[in-house]
Amino acid sequence: MTCVTRIVIVGGGPGGYEAALVAAQLGAEVTVVEREGVGGAAVLTDCVPSKTLIATAEVMTTFADSHAELGIYVDDGTPGTLDRPIVGVDLDVVNKRVLELAQAQSVDIANGLRRAGVEMLRGTGRLDGPRRVVATLEDGTVRSLEADAILVSTGATPRVLPGAEPDGERILDWKQVYALTELPRELIVVGSGVTGAEFAGAYQALGSKVTLVSSRDRVLPGEDPDAAEVLEGVFKRRGMRVMSRSRAERVERCGDSVIVHLQDGQTLEGSHCLMAVGAVPNTTDMGLEESGVFLKESGHVRVDRVSRTTANGVYAAGDCTGVFALASVAAMQGRIAMYHMLGDAVSPLDLKAVASNVFTDPEIATCGYSQAAIDSGEIDAHTVKLPLSRNPRAKMQGIHDGFVKLFCRPGTGIVVGGVVVAPRASELIHAVSLAVDLHLTVDQIASAFTVYPSLSGSLAEAARRLHRRDRV
Repeated sequence: MTCVTRIVIVGGGPGGYEAALVAAQLGAEVTVVEREGVGGAAVLTDCVPSKTLIATAEVMTTFADSHAELGIYVDDGTPGTLDRPIVGVDLDVVNKRVLELAQAQSVDIANGLRRAGVEMLRGTGRLDGPRRVVATLEDGTVRSLEADAILVSTGATPRVLPGAEPDGERILDWKQVYALTELPRELIVVGSGVTGAEFAGAYQALGSKVTLVSSRDRVLPGEDPDAAEVLEGVFKRRGMRVMSRSRAERVERCGDSVIVHLQDGQTLEGSHCLMAVGAVPNTTDMGLEESGVFLKESGHVRVDRVSRTTANGVYAAGDCTGVFALASVAAMQGRIAMYHMLGDAVSPLDLKAVASNVFTDPEIATCGYSQAAIDSGEIDAHTVKLPLSRNPRAKMQGIHDGFVKLFCRPGTGIVVGGVVVAPRASELIHAVSLAVDLHLTVDQIASAFTVYPSLSGSLAEAARRLHRRDRV
C-alpha cells in the first residue's frame, strides 16, 4: 500500500501556491485553504494590481520626459503653442483593467493548481495542533483536515495608524485605491518606503498633485542612498512635494477633503490621503502559539532557513514570517519548505542572493550586498558606479537619470552585489543576480558579449572598470 503524505497549506499567496505545486509534483496530497482567492494579496490587491497601475504611469512619464527631445508632438487641433501635450488618463478605465488582470492571473494560478491535483478550499484556516487544520469555509461549514505537515502562508495586511483609519473613500490604504473612479486632485502619501514611493510616483505621473510625507531624511530609507537620491531628485523635478523628517500624527476627513496633521504642528490639505505605513502579519487567532509555533513580538512567525517553525511539522513562508516582503522570497520559502519536508534536495534560503526591485520611474533594482554593508565594513569590496547618461542606448531613448553600480571582492574579483537605476531595471538586474548566485568574477562578466547599443552594456563596462592586473 502506497503511503501518501498529506500537506495542508493555509494561505494561497505566492508562498502557498508555489509550495502546493512542488508538493503535488513530489506526490503529496495537497489542500490549500485561502479566504480571498488564489494568488492572495500579491495577485489580487498588491503586486499585480500595483504594477499594472504603474505600467500606465510609466507610459505617461516616458512620454512626458522625452517626447520633445525625440521629436514627438501632440496636436489636438487647438491653435497656438501648448505648454504640455494634451494627454490624460481615465482612472476608472485604468482601475477596471487593473482588477480584471488581477482576477485573470488568479484564475490562471487556480487552474494550474487544479491540473496538478491540488484541492482548494475557500475559507479560513486555524491550527488545532501541529497536525490538524480546522477550515471554516465561506458557506459556513467546517472541515477538519489531518496533515503530516502544515504550511502557514497567510501574508500581511496594511498597518493602520491610530487616528488615520481608512474609510475607503478619501483616506485609503494600498488595497483600497483600485476602487477610485476619478483621479485624486491632490494626493497626500504618508510613508516613503517602497509602497509609498511607488504609488506617489505613479499618481504624480497620472496627473495628481502629490505630496509625499517621509518620517526619515529621504525617500526609500532602506534602499541604496545613491539610488534614493536620484529618485527623489526626479520626483521633485516632476513637481512632487517631498516632506522629509515629517511624521503624520492623524488624518481628518473634512467632506471632500482630508487634512493630515503632522507631529510638528503643520497641516496638509488634499483631496485624498494614501496611508503606506507598513504591514502587520496575519497571524492572530490562528492557534499558532497554542500549537507550539513561536511568534515574535511583531507577530511574525519565526522560521529557519528551510522555513521550519518551532513546531514539528509546521512550516511558514511569506510576509507572515517577516523575512523579506517580496513575492519571490515567499515563493522560494514555500518551495524550500516542501523540498525539505518531502525529503528532496534543498538549499537553504540565501538572502544575499535575493534580487529586488522598486517599481518607480526610474526603477531601482538591487542584488547581493548593499552599499551600506560595504560602508560599515561588513564586507570588503571594490565599487564602480557609471551614470546612464554616458550609455549610447540611453542617449537614443532620451534617458538622463540612473546608473549602474557593481561591487566585487578585492582579491578575487567575485561579484557580490550591484544596483541598477534605470527604466526596466528589474530586467537588467538578472545579470547581476546570476553573477552573485554563481560567484562569477568581474572579468567573466566583462568577457561576455553584450548587444551594442544596449543598457546592459553599462554592466559590462562597469565590470571592465573593476578589472585589476594583479588578478590576471
